[in-house]
Amino acid sequence: MKTKLVITTIGSLLLTGAANAQETATAVTNAELAEQTANVKFMIDNLWILISAALVFVMHLGFSALESGLCQKKNVVNVLFKNVFIICMGIVTYYFVGFNTHYPGDFNGVFSLGGMAEAGPNDQTRFYGSESGEATYTYWADFIFQAMFAATAATIVSGAVAERVKLGSFMIFSTLLVAFAYPIAGSWHWGGGFLAEAGFYDFAGSTVVHMFGGFAALAAVMVLGARKGKYTANGLKPILPHSLPLAAIGAFLLFFGWFGFNGGSVLSADPASVSLVFTTTSLGAVGGGLGAILISWAVLKKPDLSMALNGLLAGLVSITAGPDVITVTSSLIVGFIGGVIVVFSVLFFDKLKLDDPVGAISVHGIVGIWGTIALALPFFNGGNEDVSLSAQLYGVVAVGAFAFIFSYAAFTALKFTLGVRVSEEEEDEGLDVAEHGVSAYND
Repeated sequence: MKTKLVITTIGSLLLTGAANAQETATAVTNAELAEQTANVKFMIDNLWILISAALVFVMHLGFSALESGLCQKKNVVNVLFKNVFIICMGIVTYYFVGFNTHYPGDFNGVFSLGGMAEAGPNDQTRFYGSESGEATYTYWADFIFQAMFAATAATIVSGAVAERVKLGSFMIFSTLLVAFAYPIAGSWHWGGGFLAEAGFYDFAGSTVVHMFGGFAALAAVMVLGARKGKYTANGLKPILPHSLPLAAIGAFLLFFGWFGFNGGSVLSADPASVSLVFTTTSLGAVGGGLGAILISWAVLKKPDLSMALNGLLAGLVSITAGPDVITVTSSLIVGFIGGVIVVFSVLFFDKLKLDDPVGAISVHGIVGIWGTIALALPFFNGGNEDVSLSAQLYGVVAVGAFAFIFSYAAFTALKFTLGVRVSEEEEDEGLDVAEHGVSAYND
């Protein structure tokens, strides 16, 4: 009897031990599986951020083609040179001061001048509040994606002041804008500053990037003045673009790059979120194109290609504030209204004799306001009550006023020191020869 009891006890212990061992093995296997899953997610998310950065980089080629195509043949080299400088200086200044000003640590919610973007050996990843604490992407993927955004603000100004601005003065201005002004304004929202605390929402930058650049361009144009011969005693004298095919290529490259601009702002490769953002971005763009085509045809009595191209871009700017929130059908309507707005805005600024060769102030500045406000309208955002109209207006006023005042002050200071405008002789000759000593086309 005792022997049987002992045998039973030993058997029970063996079975219990085997069960515990099985449970331990299962726990280890599950832990390994979870770790492998997290690593795969990390790699896919990081790869998508890097691909998105490359797509945003392509947008600089788009800006180069669009701006040079809409300008006169005698100024093409000058426009392209400025765009080359902007991407170079933009990334360099963002590395030295911009990144850690844009995304500061603890600060007063308004300003904190950052240092170089250097990650230590134990700081190769950033964490964005994920519940699991998993790294979404590396420190350097974060840096290069945001650096591509930073240079965009100065590129917007480049087109608006084209064909009469002094190259050296513009280079100084654009450096100051990208190194200091843009990261400061960006920190108010994306860096956890006072706009973020107020509930302001701007998914990918209708206000923080595009409206900022548009209002900086408005200030620069006001200080600089119009191109010679654009506004006469007899009214407006159109200065025709030299290559609409080149402008069209630029607009489509911008459309293409915008998938990274908005899609990358998901900050992960989440299938549902990225797919939705791609769809709303596309519908916003084509809605803007249709709106500009129909309205410009009705108002100008001819189908205007430059208006159609700017309509595409206006639709993209309109949807950029909330492609993750605005409903799919509403994205088409928001873009359409943006396309209508850009036509009337371009005509309005011409009446004010504010000369913008590429329509940048209207496309980015005025339509950026619309896209930001539309996000707070229940008809467009599917009744999302997390975004308030007051918070959106607060952000628009704060960023717009800062961009305008900073740019007006900087451009005015340059005007009374180095000068900001080329001579009439240089403007007549063209900046390609006057500034660079070479023509874009040897014909």
